[in-house]
Amino acid sequence: MLDVRGLRKVYEGAGRHVEAVRDLTFTVEAGELVCLVGPSGCGKTTLLKCVGGLLEPTGGEVYLAGRKVDGPPPGMAFVFQEYGRSLFPWMRVGQNVGLPLRQKGFDRGRRRALVADALASVGLADAAGAYPWQLSGGMQQRVAIARALAYEPEVLLMDEPFAAVDAQTRADLEDLVRRLWRERGITVLFVTHDIDEAVYLGERVVVLSASPTVVREQLKVDLPAERNQLSTRVAPRFAELRTHVYEQIQAAKRGAVTAGTDKPPPH
Repeated sequence: MLDVRGLRKVYEGAGRHVEAVRDLTFTVEAGELVCLVGPSGCGKTTLLKCVGGLLEPTGGEVYLAGRKVDGPPPGMAFVFQEYGRSLFPWMRVGQNVGLPLRQKGFDRGRRRALVADALASVGLADAAGAYPWQLSGGMQQRVAIARALAYEPEVLLMDEPFAAVDAQTRADLEDLVRRLWRERGITVLFVTHDIDEAVYLGERVVVLSASPTVVREQLKVDLPAERNQLSTRVAPRFAELRTHVYEQIQAAKRGAVTAGTDKPPPH
């Protein structure tokens, strides 16, 4: 579904030349949930914006279902970290969720049905008439997720969407993403700085190096498909996986050579 080939991004200006991303290559299969994790400042957000067509890469290419991405593609939706900035405070929740649907040319009845379905899916069926500022932070991020779902994307890009919420809300939202991913079959590329979150959510974890960024390792997460915050996080295999990813990130900070790709760590 997603094919990233030799992606490179260099920022230039005011006499500066900063290489943020260097030769990134990986794929995401249709219906897969992949988490991207790496050292702080390694260019995760830059990578995601290039994949989503929001930034023009300096080199390399991104393909969505075989079509080259040269701007925001119609089959992709983006959930940002700062929900307070991505929702319009003067528009009600239902209007925020339905806003992207206007460009699809749907009639009012179709738009209303998609909005209602998306809000129900995130547990906010009765919130359509509220304003975002009347909701908690976690509920506002649910609205942002509902807006992406209503658009019916093939691929959902999520940029550290739970970084600004408390731990309990974060756990609820993680389970929400897993449920929606299973129910709707959307391909999800999820950026996070939280190692435990990456292992809990992902079917695969792509570990990035320090900047300038390359793919350090691709880790298959061989945990059961049915996961929950209680038993999954205390399972010995979860501890092994998160320890392995942590070791890889610490090694990336030191500039050590990668240990391998696309393999689960040994038991």
